[in-house]
Amino acid sequence: MRAETQNTVEKIRKSLGLLEQRLDWETAEFRLEEFNARVEDPNLWDDPAAAQKLMRERQQLVDAIDTYKSIKQELADQIELIELGEMEDDAEVVGEAEASLKALAETAGTKELEALLDGEADSNDTFLEINAGAGGTEACDWAAMLQRMYVRWAEKRGYEVELQSEEAGAEAGIKSCAYKISGQNAYGWLKSESGVHRLVRISPFGKGTRETSFASVWVYPVVDDNIEIEVNPADIRVDTYRSSGAGGQHVNTTDSAVRITHHPTGIVVTSSEKSQHQNRDIAMKALKSRLYQLELDKRNAAINEAHENKGSAGWGNQIRSYVLQPYQMVKDLRTNHETSDTQGVLDGDLDPFMGATLAQQVSGKSRADARED
Repeated sequence: MRAETQNTVEKIRKSLGLLEQRLDWETAEFRLEEFNARVEDPNLWDDPAAAQKLMRERQQLVDAIDTYKSIKQELADQIELIELGEMEDDAEVVGEAEASLKALAETAGTKELEALLDGEADSNDTFLEINAGAGGTEACDWAAMLQRMYVRWAEKRGYEVELQSEEAGAEAGIKSCAYKISGQNAYGWLKSESGVHRLVRISPFGKGTRETSFASVWVYPVVDDNIEIEVNPADIRVDTYRSSGAGGQHVNTTDSAVRITHHPTGIVVTSSEKSQHQNRDIAMKALKSRLYQLELDKRNAAINEAHENKGSAGWGNQIRSYVLQPYQMVKDLRTNHETSDTQGVLDGDLDPFMGATLAQQVSGKSRADARED
């Protein structure tokens, strides 16, 4: 076996080792048997919320076990094919097996990162907010580009994407928008995107000059029903107003939009896509999620640092730069991960950036350490 191929094999085995550790492989099958026994309890659905939580945890364990077994079996199969191909001097078989191993290494690496998503709320659904910052019309257009980027990323992962609110820009793009994104580990993946995103490009609005625009992204988890968050009615103000959507399917001309302001924290949440009653419910859930995020921030120094450093959407606070002119480059300023495939990133190819940030957080490295590496 060639040295390069042997390195790929070792890389996959390393990923398998981490998966085995995170899964606690020695007890995994026993835990699954316990879940199966509880699922068969005829009284399970007397408490629907608890039942759904149990079913979700069981499915997560099933998926983790299947993933581990699948990677381990394919690794063994491809190694056997390479050995047979080398014995029979069949370069085609060896080449195909080596290509399969490279693809498997990427899959194993992704699963390894997913196994690290074990924070208190990592598995939850998430809210995603985008707000245009410094730059006027340019910034509103940039916010719309980010909106498209995140929606495409979520759809590629098979996540459910639901628009909560949207405010159109005066001339182009959007001033702000909010989404609920539902799917396994949605918050765990997206939480690294909180911060200011900076765009450098030639203005598409007839100026012909190079412009710098900013937009802020804020990600916070959807609070599970079993997590109690108390909101004092005296601490909030509820306003209704006429929604101004971007046209098409988002047109909403009734006074059904709801805005809730939480006075102690200054948090403001809105919802403008459904009836006033539904909007109030959606906005209240979003407020509870924001309050829960504040509590998570206090417990998690890494997340807290990210939000404190986010600051205003302008110079000095950006976490990532997207340069379209005079050259093509997207660079994360926390991890130094970069790519020249700017169009791919704007089309939703964000996993490498999210993975790099997650790996940095798990390793406990500071931004300075990561830059030195």
